[in-house]
Amino acid sequence: MIGLTNEKGHISYSEEVIANVVGLSTMECYGVVGMAAKNTKDGLWELIRVEHLNKGVRINAKNNELSIDLFVVVEYGTKISVIANNIIKKVRYNTENYLGLKVSNIVVNIEGVRF
Repeated sequence: MIGLTNEKGHISYSEEVIANVVGLSTMECYGVVGMAAKNTKDGLWELIRVEHLNKGVRINAKNNELSIDLFVVVEYGTKISVIANNIIKKVRYNTENYLGLKVSNIVVNIEGVRF
């Protein structure tokens, strides 16, 4: 559980809730086809369904700040640096404004390109 404490009280979020907010925020970005998760049988990356977006997100909490790793598949013909920058801005904004949690670091891992 990851928490936030202020003068009004304490709020605790499960990692799954945070990962869902991050995953949905990522999917809203132009050029993102989907989130990727490693297949345990084959060791290959696969595109995951909308209801399991949190599997394409890894969250680490330290000193009340989040470090977020994202694993995404992008659309062919789009500029990866622009997509990654948009994802970072959107995820940071939504996480800090909707959940009230500070984000220290976001890493976008491009796991594939889809035609």
